[in-house]
Amino acid sequence: MNREKEGASFSTLRIYDEPEEWRNVLESSGISSQHEHQAQSQAEGEYGMPQQPPAPQTSHGPVYQETSSGTPQQWVLQPLDRSELQASWLSEAEPEAAAELDRSFLPGPECGQPCPSPPPSEEVWSFLRAIPPVPDEVVVRQRAPRESWKVGNVRHGKKVYAIAISGSTHHVYTCGHGYIKVWDESALHACNKAPQAQLDFQDHQSRVLACKLLPDEQSLITGGLSRNLTLWDLAPTPRVRAQLASTGPMCYSLALSSNAQICLACFKGFVEIWDLQNQILIRKHEVPEYGSRCVDIAGNKFWTGGEDASLYSWDLRSYQRVQEHHFRHEILSITHDPSEEWVLVGLRNSDIIILHTHRREKLKIFFNKYIHHHNLKFSSCGSYFVTTLDESIHCLTAPSLQRLFQAEESTDILCCDVSSDNQYLVTGSKNSATVYQLLY
Repeated sequence: MNREKEGASFSTLRIYDEPEEWRNVLESSGISSQHEHQAQSQAEGEYGMPQQPPAPQTSHGPVYQETSSGTPQQWVLQPLDRSELQASWLSEAEPEAAAELDRSFLPGPECGQPCPSPPPSEEVWSFLRAIPPVPDEVVVRQRAPRESWKVGNVRHGKKVYAIAISGSTHHVYTCGHGYIKVWDESALHACNKAPQAQLDFQDHQSRVLACKLLPDEQSLITGGLSRNLTLWDLAPTPRVRAQLASTGPMCYSLALSSNAQICLACFKGFVEIWDLQNQILIRKHEVPEYGSRCVDIAGNKFWTGGEDASLYSWDLRSYQRVQEHHFRHEILSITHDPSEEWVLVGLRNSDIIILHTHRREKLKIFFNKYIHHHNLKFSSCGSYFVTTLDESIHCLTAPSLQRLFQAEESTDILCCDVSSDNQYLVTGSKNSATVYQLLY
């Protein structure tokens, strides 16, 4: 079992203020006890709270962005504006280990390293010159919003633990204790408009903690404090299509495959893998008891994490554990970009870890803020993502990680979502949801 370690003292020029361990494993899905005792605390309700927050960290002097061209010795420092956001490309391979790698596997120009290749022949140049230029009006460019505008607030009445917004109809679904409320687009630009519909659960003690819109945005799946996952048809009138009998009392997180054929539901100590088309439970997959707060799926892997501060990746075909990434702070959220190449991990101390799903590439962003709630949402176009840290909202470009805008709310943000047409951002909090229009 290979083990790689890297660490550095905290400063404005280094990304890691703590040792971190990366391990590549290929073993059965049985979990040994050595991982379970790494839990930092017992979960309180549906949101785990560590017993003692870490001491605040301070830094002085100018803030820099740090990039690596392949080895830890080669750093390029670029001064940024003073803010709490810092980012750095990290090299996971030891220098001597990198030297042993085949040259074809070393980073190319995108990582700052030269990658020599023979020049094109005259025949190739002739062919390229014969290709007509593409008119500017037909080039599709991915845009990132430059600002957000708070346009409205919808009154759910109770805590909004989960939220979703449709890009086609701009309907918002606020989920919480006992019911789901559906809001049409006209309500998004108002403050006191009644919902279009209210979907009540038979068991009024049910509480929705997670919801996901299917890619066609005609269906919604919800899970939470209930013995069932509920699959909803949204058009023409919202109604229950199916109740999927789960084997656990509380679902903390949901994840959907890109084709919506597979749904993962995360419970304490296990993940349920569902075939949504046939509404069949494929497998109840055991994961570390304190590493099962959140789940995400990207390609043929799925990822779990939680209070034990460890991120695990699993193969969907063999159900074997593939990788482990160990951190010092509890994992509160996991998401991925639309290309399914990058996974984002939100930590209790507000750090965001960005991992490549196939290559040993890693990026870390830190805000120097201890938080209770951390949500991450990638845009459908892949050019930006949103992170919420308690009361604050931050929108960052991808992959350059430049801050686009920041917003503040008066209460903690429990959940967020971005419409698939990239026009709206919605957040859920104590008893309402806030609607932001994204400006370009």
